Amino acid sequence: MRNKYMIITIICCALFLNLLVLPKQLSLVSVFRVTEKPAVIVRGSNGSALTVNISFGDVEVEQWIRELSKPFPLLLVDMKWAERFPETVQLIKEKNIPVGLLGDKGITYEQNTPLFIEQLEQFEKTFEIKPLWFRTVDEVFPITLHSMLWEAEINALGSSVVWHGGELPTITKGEIISVPHHRENRVNLAGLNRLYKDRTFISVEDMLFGTTVKVKKIPE
Repeated sequence: MRNKYMIITIICCALFLNLLVLPKQLSLVSVFRVTEKPAVIVRGSNGSALTVNISFGDVEVEQWIRELSKPFPLLLVDMKWAERFPETVQLIKEKNIPVGLLGDKGITYEQNTPLFIEQLEQFEKTFEIKPLWFRTVDEVFPITLHSMLWEAEINALGSSVVWHGGELPTITKGEIISVPHHRENRVNLAGLNRLYKDRTFISVEDMLFGTTVKVKKIPE
């Protein structure tokens, strides 16, 4: 009996040591669904979360990311942009800034269903993690796309308001603010300081995980 307890103790110690030496990217990867059925998340119940859609920009984006401090916004990144600027991507990874996958327009996925899988695979290869969040550039989520997101255990993320750099939006509990940074539609990233001075931001995960969220139903 004594030998049996000694063996169990040795096995438990070995398992504990293995957990300590797991690669960082494996030990920190987690995936969860915020909703119980397919829906687009557009708001939480408390706080404010900032998200920035990035599909364009070189020096300006790199400098802004270099100067970012906590609480970080959630960056929704276009993979074509990520391929063009690997140094900026590396900076995002080094600073451990939360990042999600920014897709094309919603209708694109009705015409090209394999596109989502291609973008997802590229994201995982680039950032070495599975994204928790996915947003189409126009925040339109067709049924086909939403089914693929649900199957992949990735949350469809919309927003409460899209800020284009003009008048500051009225503060709303649980708001998810989206800021575009595209070739034809972008906010001066330095101007985001106005938002930071106007309200205190928390992460999307802190806002949504374990709380009541408001969603937009997917049309049948």
